[in-house]
Amino acid sequence: MRPSVDVVVPFAGPEEKLQRLVERLRVLALGERDRLIVADNRPAGVAVEGTVPVRERQSSYYARNAAARTGSGDWLLFIDADVEPPADLVDRYFDDPPGERVGLLIGGIDDAAPAEDSAVARFLYTRASMDDGNTAAAGRWAYAQTANCAVRRAAFDAIGGFRDDIRSGGDADLSFRLRRAGWELARRPGARVLHDTRATLKAMVRQRARHGSGCAWLNAEYPGAFPPSPLPGLTKWTVLQLGAAGRSLARGDREGAAQTVLEPVSSWAFRIGRVLPNEVR
Repeated sequence: MRPSVDVVVPFAGPEEKLQRLVERLRVLALGERDRLIVADNRPAGVAVEGTVPVRERQSSYYARNAAARTGSGDWLLFIDADVEPPADLVDRYFDDPPGERVGLLIGGIDDAAPAEDSAVARFLYTRASMDDGNTAAAGRWAYAQTANCAVRRAAFDAIGGFRDDIRSGGDADLSFRLRRAGWELARRPGARVLHDTRATLKAMVRQRARHGSGCAWLNAEYPGAFPPSPLPGLTKWTVLQLGAAGRSLARGDREGAAQTVLEPVSSWAFRIGRVLPNEVR
């Protein structure tokens, strides 16, 4: 018999999207001892059936911690509201029973094919921006993304759950603290979800800036984990990229020009994000 699992999903968007999320998550095949917990982290709004209101602090990590406390499963499976899970996701995590010292299972994440005809969406999709291979294979600094990972409740409780006073980087921080406490990480590439691809420049820039802020915070907490790239090198590379984009545009290759320009836009959004505060007030 596989262990019991609480599936935890934080949400902070419009009410109509929350209702659609609850409906969409009903595809998950849950056992009698499993539970789906959708944490409604909006500051206000009408309660939606099938959700747990978590309004005290607008933080996805705070919402995850609060939702986890309402359950009792042996494992906590965290997924994000913008992923598409397969019906048998929970079972896939435990096809290979984890060892006693495994505290964190790293699920797979694939970028979903763009739903909109957008240069930004195509850029992010072709670069597999959310692929789990970018984070799970980082050696000493490997970590799971909360878009899709499972944490043993005993391990989660032992280290106090997520840091809930930050906006970004809590997944890496949790992974690092679990390893420091003697727990092991294991990959579950067969337990995969599809992650929605951002479609607008504004959404991409906000996401990259948030990631940059989280990485700067993590590098301060764990020196060497996410060091900044040298500014002169980034500036020189940006000039070369803009020149290449100009040449593509001169040849009539508008798509190539757009994709080339988006590279430095993404990099600079991330770099600027590194100077933005990561703390939640």
